[in-house]
Amino acid sequence: MSQSLVQIYVHLVFSTKNRQPFLRDIGLREQMHAYLVGICKNQSSPSLITGGVEDHVHLLCRLSKTLDVATLIRELKRESSKWVKTEDRRLSAFHWQEGYGAFSVSPSHVDALKQYITNQSEHHKRETFQDEFRRLCRKYGIKIDERYAWD
Repeated sequence: MSQSLVQIYVHLVFSTKNRQPFLRDIGLREQMHAYLVGICKNQSSPSLITGGVEDHVHLLCRLSKTLDVATLIRELKRESSKWVKTEDRRLSAFHWQEGYGAFSVSPSHVDALKQYITNQSEHHKRETFQDEFRRLCRKYGIKIDERYAWD
């Protein structure tokens, strides 16, 4: 076959360092989400939806056929961290956590996941980020080491 065709949906989840509520301001949070969408586009991994709350983000994207997940995450964190520090001097201490979650998503589950990401603010009135991340890892069959999960 002379043509390469790829459709890999990836759900990415990562937090601010120590879950600091750096994105409490809704306007800044929306700008951050838009900036992350732009980074995904520049990496040929279009975001279907990006959302989250004051201390973490969820992205659903189609992974580029020429990019690995670690490279995409590195670019997302590096570029958005640099950008947010120029937006507000009070955010000079902004950092993302070291780790992340990356989960493959079946095309048949894309719509449900988009709805889940859309409802993050409501969802997190009932569940902390840590509990959510533990639940996601259980759902996808990933065992986490709590000693290293929460930087």
